[in-house]
Amino acid sequence: MGLFNRRKLPAANRPALDRDERVLAWARVADGDGVVVVTNAGLWLPGRGHRLGWHDLHKAVWSGRELSVTPAERVAERDGYLVAVDSPVETYLLPDPGQVPHQVRTRLTRSVAYTEHHAVPGGGVRVVARRVVGVDGLTWTVRYDPGTPADEPAVVAATDDLVSAARAATAPAADTL
Repeated sequence: MGLFNRRKLPAANRPALDRDERVLAWARVADGDGVVVVTNAGLWLPGRGHRLGWHDLHKAVWSGRELSVTPAERVAERDGYLVAVDSPVETYLLPDPGQVPHQVRTRLTRSVAYTEHHAVPGGGVRVVARRVVGVDGLTWTVRYDPGTPADEPAVVAATDDLVSAARAATAPAADTL
């Protein structure tokens, strides 16, 4: 699809975009008049009055007909990182998806700067650094495996150490003269 062949999003379906936000792709949802709108800053989904930033999505899957997204829910803030869990999966049937699946995959993938899974006492944790539109540096989040005792002191201490080590490993090297 060339630059001049792009479908224009009808004004009635245009979300309240931020000043520097632009629409990259959109598609109508099969049931009802809702649309899925992909922007440089995130994903607008039917029934939500706000955008989900790319850093607010744990997962997106395209089946060939349906877009399923797993939003993140922040449950705790610790020193230098957030703890998040999966919100319920939301699925949208898109009969004419256009560039939506491609743009979602590209933008979601680009938002991830670092991801690594680690064992912690009683389970596991994924440490993730994301690029957030409009924010300098990386935003750090952890997501515990189901059943991991996330609030136990040994798990919190191990997680703190893992995030600190990941931060150090991804920090830009200091200039030396």
